[in-house]
Amino acid sequence: MRKQYTTTFKSKVVLEIFKEEKTLAQIASEYEVHPTQLRDWKAQALSGLAESLADKRQTERATVAAHERKCDELYIEIGRLTTHLTWLKKKSGLEPPAQ
Repeated sequence: MRKQYTTTFKSKVVLEIFKEEKTLAQIASEYEVHPTQLRDWKAQALSGLAESLADKRQTERATVAAHERKCDELYIEIGRLTTHLTWLKKKSGLEPPAQ
């Protein structure tokens, strides 16, 4: 059965690695985690740090652009459905013909 570690535990161990007061082998022995696993956690933490410091404006612009595209698609659909509804009303006799 594999060991499951909490994110709190992982964070604590990775912070210990970043302090560089002990070797990776010492930390692995102290926390009873394989050194390879510690290297993986450290790499994950570093990549997550890079992502968290990424340009938020670029992400925000992409989100706004996607939202605007979706709104445009929806307005087109509303127009199409309105035209279709008007045509159906005229054909069914529910709406008097326009003069």
